[in-house]
Amino acid sequence: MAAAGAQARAAQASCQLSACIIAFNEADRIGDCLASLAFCDEVVVVDSFSTDATVEIARAAGARVLQRPFDGFRSQKQFAIEQAAHDWVLCLDADERVDDRLREAIEAERAAGFAAAAGYRFARLSEYFGKFLRHGNAYPDRVLRLFDRRRGGWRGQREVHEAASVDGAVLTLPGDLIHYPYRSLEQQLAKTQRYARMMAEHDYARGKRATLGKLVLAPAWRFWRGYVLRLGFLDGWHGLVYAYVRANYVRQKTIMLWMLQNGQPVTTSEP
Repeated sequence: MAAAGAQARAAQASCQLSACIIAFNEADRIGDCLASLAFCDEVVVVDSFSTDATVEIARAAGARVLQRPFDGFRSQKQFAIEQAAHDWVLCLDADERVDDRLREAIEAERAAGFAAAAGYRFARLSEYFGKFLRHGNAYPDRVLRLFDRRRGGWRGQREVHEAASVDGAVLTLPGDLIHYPYRSLEQQLAKTQRYARMMAEHDYARGKRATLGKLVLAPAWRFWRGYVLRLGFLDGWHGLVYAYVRANYVRQKTIMLWMLQNGQPVTTSEP
Protein backbone atom coordinates (compact mmCIF):
# COMPACT_ATOMS: atom_id res chain seq x y z
CA MET A 1 0.00 0.00 0.00
CA ALA A 2 2.79 2.40 0.91
CA ALA A 3 4.60 1.70 -2.36
CA ALA A 4 1.40 2.18 -4.35
CA GLY A 5 0.73 5.46 -2.56
CA ALA A 6 4.24 6.69 -3.27
CA GLN A 7 3.86 5.82 -6.95
CA ALA A 8 0.55 7.66 -7.11
CA ARG A 9 2.06 10.76 -5.52
CA ALA A 10 5.01 10.61 -7.91
CA ALA A 11 2.67 10.31 -10.91
CA GLN A 12 0.62 13.26 -9.67
CA ALA A 13 3.73 15.39 -9.18
CA SER A 14 4.98 14.55 -12.67
CA CYS A 15 1.75 15.99 -14.11
CA GLN A 16 2.01 19.33 -12.36
CA LEU A 17 2.31 22.27 -14.70
CA SER A 18 4.38 25.46 -14.54
CA ALA A 19 3.40 28.47 -16.65
CA CYS A 20 6.41 30.53 -17.78
CA ILE A 21 6.11 34.13 -18.99
CA ILE A 22 8.68 36.69 -20.08
CA ALA A 23 7.77 40.35 -19.72
CA PHE A 24 8.94 43.92 -19.97
CA ASN A 25 6.67 46.90 -19.26
CA GLU A 26 3.47 44.88 -19.64
CA ALA A 27 1.43 46.39 -16.79
CA ASP A 28 -1.57 46.92 -19.08
CA ARG A 29 -1.65 43.32 -20.32
CA ILE A 30 -0.03 40.91 -17.89
CA GLY A 31 -3.01 40.78 -15.51
CA ASP A 32 -5.28 39.17 -18.12
CA CYS A 33 -2.51 36.79 -19.12
CA LEU A 34 -2.04 35.63 -15.52
CA ALA A 35 -5.79 35.29 -14.98
CA SER A 36 -6.00 32.86 -17.91
CA LEU A 37 -3.31 30.70 -16.25
CA ALA A 38 -5.11 30.21 -12.93
CA PHE A 39 -5.40 26.47 -13.66
CA CYS A 40 -1.61 26.01 -13.59
CA ASP A 41 0.19 24.78 -10.48
CA GLU A 42 2.77 27.55 -10.65
CA VAL A 43 3.39 30.73 -12.61
CA VAL A 44 6.92 32.03 -13.20
CA VAL A 45 7.45 35.51 -14.63
CA VAL A 46 10.90 36.52 -15.85
CA ASP A 47 10.95 40.31 -16.03
CA SER A 48 13.58 42.39 -17.83
CA PHE A 49 13.60 45.14 -15.17
CA SER A 50 10.31 46.79 -16.11
CA THR A 51 9.88 50.45 -15.22
CA ASP A 52 6.11 50.22 -14.85
CA ALA A 53 3.94 48.14 -12.47
CA THR A 54 4.49 44.80 -14.22
CA VAL A 55 6.35 43.22 -11.30
CA GLU A 56 3.87 44.41 -8.67
CA ILE A 57 0.88 43.17 -10.67
CA ALA A 58 2.49 39.78 -11.25
CA ARG A 59 3.39 39.30 -7.60
CA ALA A 60 -0.07 40.41 -6.47
CA ALA A 61 -1.54 37.73 -8.76
CA GLY A 62 0.58 35.06 -7.04
CA ALA A 63 3.32 34.67 -9.64
CA ARG A 64 6.92 34.00 -8.70
CA VAL A 65 8.85 36.88 -10.28
CA LEU A 66 12.50 36.76 -11.26
CA GLN A 67 14.39 39.62 -12.89
CA ARG A 68 17.07 39.12 -15.50
CA PRO A 69 18.67 41.43 -18.09
CA PHE A 70 17.26 40.75 -21.54
CA ASP A 71 19.75 39.14 -23.91
CA GLY A 72 17.39 37.66 -26.49
CA PHE A 73 13.90 36.18 -26.67
CA ARG A 74 15.09 32.58 -26.94
CA SER A 75 17.58 32.91 -24.10
CA GLN A 76 15.04 34.60 -21.84
CA LYS A 77 12.43 31.90 -22.45
CA GLN A 78 14.93 29.10 -21.92
CA PHE A 79 15.99 30.69 -18.65
CA ALA A 80 12.33 30.87 -17.58
CA ILE A 81 11.66 27.18 -18.08
CA GLU A 82 14.87 26.28 -16.26
CA GLN A 83 13.55 28.13 -13.20
CA ALA A 84 10.23 26.28 -13.16
CA ALA A 85 9.44 23.91 -10.31
CA HIS A 86 7.83 21.34 -12.63
CA ASP A 87 9.04 19.62 -15.79
CA TRP A 88 5.88 20.22 -17.79
CA VAL A 89 5.85 23.88 -18.82
CA LEU A 90 3.39 26.13 -20.62
CA CYS A 91 5.13 29.13 -22.19
CA LEU A 92 3.36 32.41 -22.91
CA ASP A 93 4.20 36.00 -23.68
CA ALA A 94 2.50 38.67 -21.59
CA ASP A 95 0.30 39.65 -24.56
CA GLU A 96 -1.20 36.14 -24.82
CA ARG A 97 -4.07 34.39 -23.02
CA VAL A 98 -5.32 30.80 -22.94
CA ASP A 99 -8.96 30.61 -24.07
CA ASP A 100 -11.52 28.36 -22.39
CA ARG A 101 -11.43 25.61 -24.99
CA LEU A 102 -7.65 25.40 -24.93
CA ARG A 103 -7.61 25.39 -21.13
CA GLU A 104 -10.03 22.46 -21.09
CA ALA A 105 -7.87 20.57 -23.58
CA ILE A 106 -4.71 21.18 -21.53
CA GLU A 107 -6.44 20.10 -18.32
CA ALA A 108 -7.65 16.90 -20.01
CA GLU A 109 -4.10 16.06 -21.12
CA ARG A 110 -2.78 16.80 -17.64
CA ALA A 111 -5.41 14.52 -16.10
CA ALA A 112 -4.16 11.78 -18.44
CA GLY A 113 -0.58 12.36 -17.31
CA PHE A 114 0.53 14.10 -20.52
CA ALA A 115 1.07 10.55 -21.74
CA ALA A 116 0.24 11.13 -25.39
CA ALA A 117 3.16 13.33 -26.42
CA ALA A 118 6.36 15.12 -25.49
CA GLY A 119 4.80 18.42 -26.49
CA TYR A 120 1.60 20.05 -27.66
CA ARG A 121 0.96 22.79 -30.20
CA PHE A 122 -2.13 24.91 -30.69
CA ALA A 123 -3.40 27.76 -32.83
CA ARG A 124 -2.69 31.39 -32.02
CA LEU A 125 -5.49 33.84 -32.79
CA SER A 126 -4.28 37.43 -33.11
CA GLU A 127 -6.32 40.58 -32.53
CA TYR A 128 -5.47 43.29 -35.04
CA PHE A 129 -6.83 46.74 -34.28
CA GLY A 130 -10.32 45.67 -33.33
CA LYS A 131 -10.66 42.44 -35.30
CA PHE A 132 -9.42 38.88 -34.81
CA LEU A 133 -7.65 37.70 -37.96
CA ARG A 134 -8.86 34.24 -38.96
CA HIS A 135 -7.24 33.94 -42.39
CA GLY A 136 -4.02 34.65 -44.24
CA ASN A 137 -0.60 34.22 -42.70
CA ALA A 138 -2.00 35.25 -39.31
CA TYR A 139 -4.05 32.13 -38.53
CA PRO A 140 -3.87 29.39 -37.40
CA ASP A 141 -0.18 30.20 -36.71
CA ARG A 142 0.26 27.03 -34.63
CA VAL A 143 2.91 27.22 -31.92
CA LEU A 144 4.51 24.59 -29.68
CA ARG A 145 4.22 26.03 -26.18
CA LEU A 146 3.34 23.12 -23.87
CA PHE A 147 6.08 20.53 -23.43
CA ASP A 148 8.22 18.40 -21.15
CA ARG A 149 11.42 20.38 -20.62
CA ARG A 150 13.32 17.12 -20.06
CA ARG A 151 12.73 16.35 -23.73
CA GLY A 152 12.93 19.79 -25.26
CA GLY A 153 13.18 23.52 -24.86
CA TRP A 154 13.98 26.79 -26.59
CA ARG A 155 16.88 25.49 -28.62
CA GLY A 156 19.19 26.87 -31.27
CA GLN A 157 20.96 30.18 -31.68
CA ARG A 158 18.22 32.35 -33.21
CA GLU A 159 17.06 34.91 -30.66
CA VAL A 160 14.14 36.28 -32.70
CA HIS A 161 11.22 34.30 -34.13
CA GLU A 162 12.35 31.69 -31.63
CA ALA A 163 10.62 28.32 -31.50
CA ALA A 164 10.57 25.48 -29.00
CA SER A 165 11.23 21.92 -30.10
CA VAL A 166 11.05 18.51 -28.44
CA ASP A 167 12.39 15.02 -28.93
CA GLY A 168 9.24 12.97 -29.35
CA ALA A 169 5.67 13.18 -30.55
CA VAL A 170 3.89 16.53 -30.83
CA LEU A 171 0.10 16.72 -30.86
CA THR A 172 -2.24 19.58 -31.74
CA LEU A 173 -4.80 20.67 -29.15
CA PRO A 174 -8.13 22.37 -29.90
CA GLY A 175 -8.69 25.94 -28.78
CA ASP A 176 -6.74 29.14 -29.29
CA LEU A 177 -3.97 31.11 -27.68
CA ILE A 178 -5.44 34.61 -27.84
CA HIS A 179 -2.82 37.14 -28.89
CA TYR A 180 -2.86 40.94 -28.55
CA PRO A 181 0.43 41.77 -30.29
CA TYR A 182 0.19 45.51 -31.03
CA ARG A 183 -0.90 48.58 -29.10
CA SER A 184 -0.67 50.81 -32.18
CA LEU A 185 0.44 50.77 -35.79
CA GLU A 186 3.52 52.77 -34.85
CA GLN A 187 4.48 50.10 -32.33
CA GLN A 188 3.96 47.35 -34.91
CA LEU A 189 6.15 49.12 -37.48
CA ALA A 190 8.91 49.69 -34.92
CA LYS A 191 8.68 46.08 -33.73
CA THR A 192 8.83 44.59 -37.22
CA GLN A 193 11.81 46.78 -38.13
CA ARG A 194 13.63 45.61 -35.01
CA TYR A 195 12.85 41.98 -35.83
CA ALA A 196 13.92 42.50 -39.45
CA ARG A 197 17.30 43.79 -38.29
CA MET A 198 17.78 40.94 -35.84
CA MET A 199 16.90 38.34 -38.48
CA ALA A 200 19.16 39.97 -41.09
CA GLU A 201 22.08 39.95 -38.64
CA HIS A 202 21.34 36.33 -37.71
CA ASP A 203 21.20 35.24 -41.35
CA TYR A 204 24.33 37.19 -42.28
CA ALA A 205 26.33 35.68 -39.40
CA ARG A 206 25.42 32.21 -40.68
CA GLY A 207 26.44 32.85 -44.26
CA LYS A 208 23.04 33.51 -45.80
CA ARG A 209 23.01 36.12 -48.56
CA ALA A 210 20.35 38.20 -50.31
CA THR A 211 19.97 38.31 -54.09
CA LEU A 212 18.41 40.81 -56.45
CA GLY A 213 15.66 38.31 -57.13
CA LYS A 214 14.81 38.04 -53.43
CA LEU A 215 14.84 41.82 -53.08
CA VAL A 216 12.14 42.09 -55.72
CA LEU A 217 10.16 38.88 -55.38
CA ALA A 218 10.21 37.89 -51.69
CA PRO A 219 7.99 40.76 -50.42
CA ALA A 220 5.56 40.30 -53.30
CA TRP A 221 5.33 36.56 -52.64
CA ARG A 222 4.69 37.12 -48.91
CA PHE A 223 1.80 39.46 -49.74
CA TRP A 224 0.36 37.20 -52.47
CA ARG A 225 0.58 34.06 -50.32
CA GLY A 226 -1.08 35.62 -47.29
CA TYR A 227 -3.64 37.91 -48.86
CA VAL A 228 -4.70 35.80 -51.85
CA LEU A 229 -3.70 32.14 -51.49
CA ARG A 230 -4.46 31.97 -47.77
CA LEU A 231 -7.57 34.13 -48.08
CA GLY A 232 -6.39 37.07 -46.04
CA PHE A 233 -8.81 39.27 -48.00
CA LEU A 234 -11.66 37.66 -46.05
CA ASP A 235 -10.51 39.66 -43.00
CA GLY A 236 -11.44 42.92 -44.73
CA TRP A 237 -9.27 46.00 -44.48
CA HIS A 238 -7.58 44.55 -41.40
CA GLY A 239 -6.33 41.65 -43.51
CA LEU A 240 -5.12 44.02 -46.22
CA VAL A 241 -3.13 46.21 -43.83
CA TYR A 242 -1.71 43.17 -42.05
CA ALA A 243 -0.59 41.61 -45.34
CA TYR A 244 1.08 44.85 -46.45
CA VAL A 245 2.95 45.28 -43.17
CA ARG A 246 4.14 41.66 -43.17
CA ALA A 247 5.33 42.01 -46.78
CA ASN A 248 7.18 45.15 -45.72
CA TYR A 249 8.89 43.17 -42.96
CA VAL A 250 10.26 40.77 -45.58
CA ARG A 251 11.39 43.74 -47.69
CA GLN A 252 13.18 45.32 -44.72
CA LYS A 253 14.87 42.08 -43.71
CA THR A 254 16.12 41.40 -47.23
CA ILE A 255 17.38 44.96 -47.75
CA MET A 256 19.22 44.87 -44.41
CA LEU A 257 20.85 41.57 -45.32
CA TRP A 258 21.86 43.07 -48.69
CA MET A 259 23.41 46.07 -46.94
CA LEU A 260 25.31 43.89 -44.46
CA GLN A 261 26.81 41.69 -47.16
CA ASN A 262 27.93 44.82 -49.00
CA GLY A 263 29.67 46.23 -45.93
CA GLN A 264 27.10 48.89 -45.14
CA PRO A 265 25.68 49.72 -41.70
CA VAL A 266 22.04 49.06 -40.90
CA THR A 267 22.03 50.95 -37.58
CA THR A 268 23.46 54.26 -36.41
CA SER A 269 25.99 54.07 -33.61
CA GLU A 270 25.34 56.46 -30.76
CA PRO A 271 28.21 58.94 -30.16
